[in-house]
Formats: sequence, structure tokens, C-alpha cells
Amino acid sequence: NPNPKHSYYQKIVNKYPDHRKFPSYLRRAAIAEAIGIVSSFQTRYRSWQSGNRKKRTAKAPRLTAMCKTYPALYKGQQILYGKDYQTVALKVWSGKDWIWLTNIGVKNHGNNRHLVEGNKLKSPSLVVNKTKCQLSMPVQIKPVKREETDYVCSVDLGINNAATAAIVGRDGTVKARTFINPARDIDYRNKRRMMIAKKAKQTSNLTGQTLPKGFCGGLNRKSANQNLEISRKVARQIVQFAKVHGVKVMVLENLWGWKAKAGKKRSLMKQKFHLWCHRKIVEIITDKWTELGGKVQTVNPKYTSAVAFDGSGKVRRSQTNYSLAKFKSGKQYHADLNASYNIGARYWYCLIVGDKNFSRVYDSKSSDGTLRTPIVLGTLRNLAVS
Repeated sequence: NPNPKHSYYQKIVNKYPDHRKFPSYLRRAAIAEAIGIVSSFQTRYRSWQSGNRKKRTAKAPRLTAMCKTYPALYKGQQILYGKDYQTVALKVWSGKDWIWLTNIGVKNHGNNRHLVEGNKLKSPSLVVNKTKCQLSMPVQIKPVKREETDYVCSVDLGINNAATAAIVGRDGTVKARTFINPARDIDYRNKRRMMIAKKAKQTSNLTGQTLPKGFCGGLNRKSANQNLEISRKVARQIVQFAKVHGVKVMVLENLWGWKAKAGKKRSLMKQKFHLWCHRKIVEIITDKWTELGGKVQTVNPKYTSAVAFDGSGKVRRSQTNYSLAKFKSGKQYHADLNASYNIGARYWYCLIVGDKNFSRVYDSKSSDGTLRTPIVLGTLRNLAVS
């Protein structure tokens, strides 16, 4: 440009000739990031000055320059791919000049979404931490359409069994069912939790003080990672079960914001509820099933486990085996399987009567004091017959 609008860039180039090789997209991204950091600081500082603080003694926000943001590497300017994405070449700053690092081997490609026909690889980000360097490669997924069917996959997430799934039809037919419970992983996780509890008790007895910050950090980290792996395994098996039976809709209970109140402090039951990763399972299922072209729908969870699927009324749980439910008719059935039937029935009932919010609990809207029956599988079957 013989007549540049701004002279600042020319001064920089005259002082640092290598600045001419600075990738233009990276330069623009760096400028935009710097503007965003300063703008965020000004907004937070003005809010602090106006008295909007969590505590009266809250300190003023600081301008943080190092925000650990990772730049996007634009194809052609900063990254070049080798054959079958086995190698990459990156344009980096060596300290003196912008150079290309070639033939960098790529160990693995995650789920290989970029190799699926119709998917499009977008500009990756270079993520660097203390131990490794990796490319975060976003992929634009080609939309997949799944055919509508008269069956849904209803899932009950529980404490004793991680998940119980059933294929429930529009007319109340149950085509398949499965129990998912990665017992080995749960035992590994619980073993580490017991080790933490034992060490905490010994340390407290010896020192007589509260536990320091980061106590048993390694065991806590391993336990948390094991819990995440349990969520992934459960979600993967649920998605595979729904995929095998060719359904489009997966139905779950809407447990958003729900917290268990059962169990005394430091009891085994309290620990079970604390480690229950139902929200993570729902999150992973939603991501995986949406990518496969499916739909995830939540229904009202009230009375799904407490009422028998045959319409005989409330169930009684066994004192020795809480997974076993006894109906008023004398029939004994698995409590989680009973709940999965009712979850699927509740979805179909709401769809048939036109409840777009899927929040119906009872088969009647009457509120005149008459006894109302919660929606169960028997309700759906009676509706199909009539």
C-alpha cells in the first residue's frame, strides 16, 4: 500500500522488518483479543465503582493480560495438512523470524469426525499447556435425518443402577429393555473415596486441625476422572441401544436443579447421591444423540418411580433390596424398569393430548378434589384401546 491510512504499522515494519511476515489473520485476532480484554476490564471496573460487589470488602478488578487464549490457525496462512491428516506444518515465531515447522506427526484424531463424508474441517486452535501441545479441530457436522417411528427410547437414571432403558411404543408396547451399570468402574471410584475418607480421619485425629487445601489431591482427581468415565460409558451404551432399535426420540426425566436430601452427613447414602452424575450423563447423551440426528426430550419426573406401570397404584419398595418394587396387585417388579416404562408412556401421552411442554403428570386436568391417576404405561394402553 503506497498510501497507508495509518503510519503506525509502517513505523513497526521499519523497526522490525520481520513483522511483514506476521500472519494477517493472527494479527487481527490478537488485536481483537486485546480490545476484548481491555473492554472487559473497564466494564468490571465500572461495575465495581458503582458498588455492584459480592462483598463490601471486595477488591477492585485487575487488568489481566495473560488470559490463556488460544489462536485459531487459518489454513494456508498458519497451518498446512499432510496426506490423510497424518502430518501438519505450522507457521511459528522462532524468536527472530516467522518459519514453517514441517512434518509434525499427529498421533490420533479423536473420533475422526473430519474423515466422515459431508463433514467440513474448520480452522483449528493450537492448545498448549505444561505437558503437551495439541490441535483443537472443530468439525462442521453434516445434518443427519432420522426417520420418525412409533417407538421411543425412555431412560431412567438411578442410584442403584446407573441407567435403565426401554423401547416403548405409541400403543404401550414394550419392545426391548436393558440395564446399564458399570460396576467395576463404580467400585474403583468408591474404593478411592474410601481411601480419602480414611486418610482424612487419620490426619484429623493426629493434627486436630481442619484438612489443608488440596488434601489428597491425587485421589480426588482420580475419583473425579473415574466418575466422568462412568458418565461416558453409560451415555455411550444408551446411545448404542437407541441406535440399534432405530428410534429417533430419547426420553429422560427433567432433573435439572434437583438435589437429593436423603442420607445423613458422611453416610454412604449421602456419598452415593453426591457422586451421582446424572446431569453429566444427560449432557453427553444430548450431544451424542443430536449429532446422530436424534432428539432428546425431557418429561416431568413426578411419580414415575412411585406408581406401578399397570395402573394398580403406588408401589412399596423392599426393605432389603430397594431396586425391587411390590405392586398392590402382589406383583414384584424392578423399580427402575417400572420407571422407564412410565417415562416413555408419559412422553406419548403428552404428545397425543397436545401438551407441548411435556409437563403433564395426571391423566385429568380436574382439580375438584377427585382422586387423579398419574400417567403410567397402563394409561397409554387404555388410551390406545379407546
